[in-house]
Amino acid sequence: MAEIIKAYKQNLPRVRFIGKKYGDSDRVNGGFGKQWEEWFANGWFIVLEGLAVGKSKDLYPDGDAYLGLMRWKAGEPFEYWVGMFLPPETEAPDGFGFVDFPESNLGVCWLHGKTDDIFCKEDQCAARLGEEGFEIIADENGAWWFFERYGCPRFTTPDGEGKIILDICHFVK
Repeated sequence: MAEIIKAYKQNLPRVRFIGKKYGDSDRVNGGFGKQWEEWFANGWFIVLEGLAVGKSKDLYPDGDAYLGLMRWKAGEPFEYWVGMFLPPETEAPDGFGFVDFPESNLGVCWLHGKTDDIFCKEDQCAARLGEEGFEIIADENGAWWFFERYGCPRFTTPDGEGKIILDICHFVK
């Protein structure tokens, strides 16, 4: 069972998220793992890392992490993007889309658990952030943005119990 071992606020500077957008019709067995496999097989993260030339790491702590960015608004299609935050003026390569974010605050939860237990816990993390006194906010159009952040080595190197840490981030006031 996954548990939230840390919840905190983090400043996010103005950034441009560059990636590829997917929707509910792209899910395989309920998730987007197939799309992540496609990203690694096609070297798309290498393309984005080449655009940043080391700058993403300097944007903010964990600025070089890979992201599963989600957008939800009642009555509109769910969006799941795979990509990275990059400096705000970075041009998206052909075949990639982008979303610009102003300077913001993030509510961050660290989910600690086995790989099979840490996904689809965004609501649990939102509740924990509320308990910690953070107010999750929607954008100017009433959409909720949140993301999985795959920070290294927290996510890539299991501890002695075979557990890893996945960051779940919500935009907060």
